[in-house]
Amino acid sequence: MPLPKIPSKPATILLAKDYPKAAGRVTPALAAVADIAPEPAPAPKKAATVKAVPVAKKPAAAKPGAKSKAVAAVLQAAPAVLQAAAEAVEAKGKPSPRGKVTPIVAEAPHPAKHKANEVTIKSSTSRNADQTGRTKMFVLDTNVLMHDPSSLFRFEEHDVYLPMMTLEELDNHKKGMTEVARNARRVSRTLDALVSNTDDDAIENGIPLSKLGNKDAKGRLYFQTRLQTAELPVGLPSGKADNQILSVVRSLEAEQAGRAIVLVSKDINMRIKARALGLPAEDYFNDHVLEDTDLLYSGIVQLPDDFWNKHGKDLESWQENKNGQSATFYRVTGPFVPSMLVNQFVFLEPKNGEAPFYGQVKQINGKTAVLQTLRDFSHNKNNVWGVTARNREQNFALNLLMNPECDFVTLLGQAGTGKTLLALAAGLAQVLETKLYNEIIVTRVTVPVGEDIGFLPGTEEEKMSPWMGAFDDNLEVLNKSDSDGGEWGRAATQDLIRSRIKIKSLNFMRGRTFVNKFLIIDEAQNLTPKQVKTLVTRAGPGTKIICLGNIAQIDTPYLTEGSSGLTYVVDRFKGWSHSGHVTLARGERSRLADHASEVL
Repeated sequence: MPLPKIPSKPATILLAKDYPKAAGRVTPALAAVADIAPEPAPAPKKAATVKAVPVAKKPAAAKPGAKSKAVAAVLQAAPAVLQAAAEAVEAKGKPSPRGKVTPIVAEAPHPAKHKANEVTIKSSTSRNADQTGRTKMFVLDTNVLMHDPSSLFRFEEHDVYLPMMTLEELDNHKKGMTEVARNARRVSRTLDALVSNTDDDAIENGIPLSKLGNKDAKGRLYFQTRLQTAELPVGLPSGKADNQILSVVRSLEAEQAGRAIVLVSKDINMRIKARALGLPAEDYFNDHVLEDTDLLYSGIVQLPDDFWNKHGKDLESWQENKNGQSATFYRVTGPFVPSMLVNQFVFLEPKNGEAPFYGQVKQINGKTAVLQTLRDFSHNKNNVWGVTARNREQNFALNLLMNPECDFVTLLGQAGTGKTLLALAAGLAQVLETKLYNEIIVTRVTVPVGEDIGFLPGTEEEKMSPWMGAFDDNLEVLNKSDSDGGEWGRAATQDLIRSRIKIKSLNFMRGRTFVNKFLIIDEAQNLTPKQVKTLVTRAGPGTKIICLGNIAQIDTPYLTEGSSGLTYVVDRFKGWSHSGHVTLARGERSRLADHASEVL
C-alpha cells in the first residue's frame, strides 16, 4: 500500500529534534523517526511484534534535504506506530513512567470551504422531559405564529400556552397586505374557531387542539387568564413585550413545579435572554425539512465500480426514439437499485480507461430498474442556443431542461455554476426554435442584499428591471453567440427575444394560471414553503417551471437553509416521474470567481 500524500504546508511537518520521545522501549521504526538509539530487545522473552510502515534505510552519506524528506514520509504513519508501541509496552506489563503514550497527530491543512452544519439543539429541560416521557408546555412567541400560522397544531401531545402579550402583538400586526399580516389574521381566525362554543371553565382548563379536526395535535391550548408576574433583573425594562413574555415563563415555572415549561421563539436575541435568565428556550424547527443540509437530495449518484458485475446477470437492452432522439435503455436487477429514485442521474467513470456511463433512472420496480442513456450536450452539435455543457452536472441539467416530459426542474449551486444561463438558453431554444412554449416568464423575490433602493417608477416590468440584472447579463452572453447576421441582425434578434420574455413580480401571482409557459423562478431560496406552493400551483397545461437558487445565500429574515422553500420542494418532489433535480458542483464563471468562492 503506498504512503499517503505528504501535506503541502510546511507547518504540518515536525522536525526530528522536535518530535516527542515515547517512553518505554524504543522500536526501530521510532528510532528512524527521532534518531534515537534503539534499545536491545531482551533475549529470553519474546517481544510483541509491531507492524510499522516500511521505511527506507538511511544511507551512509545522505544529502542535506534527504533526512527531512524521510522524516516527512514516516511522519504520516507516526500516530499508528506510537499507538502500536504503547500497546506493546502495556502488553509487557511495564507501564510508562509518564502514563499512556498519546499519539501526536500532525495537523492537516484546513479545508478551503468552511460550512457550519445546521443542527437542531433542544434545551436540557426538553431533553429530560423526552427521556422521562412527560408532556411539556410550550409558550409561543408571536413570531412563531406569524412565521407558521399552523404552528399551534405542530406540537403533538404537548400543551401550548399563549401569553396575553402574544395576542396583543398579533393584533398590532394584523393590518396590511404583507405575508406577516395575512398570517396574523389567519392565526386570529383559528383562535376564534377554537374558543367559540366554550365556557370560561374550558378556557381555564385548556381547550383541546384536536377540536378543529387536527388529530395529530393531542395537547391542549391555554391562554393567560390572569396577571402573572415574576421578578426579572432590575436592568430589564418591564414595559417591553419580550420581557413580559419572559416574566410569564418564569411565573409558570414557579406555579407548575416539575412541569417542563419551554419558550419557543424565532427571535435569536429572545432565546439568548431566556437562556441568560436560566429559562429553557428553543427555536421553532418543525418547518425544517432537513436538520443538516448536507443530506439534501443532490439528484446524482455515483455507481460502484462493480455495478455491472453485480447487476448485469439478466441485463436487457433496447433502443427507443423519444422526442426525435434515439436513446438506449437498460433493465438491470441487483442490490443497488432500491437506493435509487426515479429521474435520478447515475454515472460510472472507470479508472481503467474504459468509456464512462451516464444515465438516468426511468423506472423502479423492487430490485429492477430501467436506465436510459443521456444526450451529450457537451458536444457542439447538440448545443442549446449556442451553449454547451462544460461539466458533468451541466450536462445532466440540460437533459432535464430540454426534456418536455419533465414539468418541474430545480437547480441548486453556488454562484457561477451556470444555473441562470442554462435555464435561459433552454427556454429560448424551446420558445423560438421548437415552439414548444409560447413565452418565457421570469420572476424572483425582491429581497435586497444591502439597503433597499426605495420606490421605483414605471410599469411592473420597469420596476422589476433592477432585480433582473442577472438575466440581462446572461442575455448579453447568449446574443453575442449569434454573429452571422451582423449588427442589424443581432439587434433584430434581441428585440425578438425581448418580446418573448416577460418579467413579472411575485406580488401579483395569486389567482393566475400559466398555459404553455416556460416559468423561471430565480433566487428561489428566499421563498417560504407557502410562497413556493403558491407559485408552483399556478402551472396550467403545457407549462414547465424551473426553480434556481443557492441555499447558502438566504436574505429573507427567519428563513434558514433547512426551512427554505427551495429545500422544501427539492425534498418533496424527489422521485416523481415528471420532475428532476441537479446540484451543480463546479463553477464555470471564471478562475477569479472560482478562487474567490473557495478562499473568501
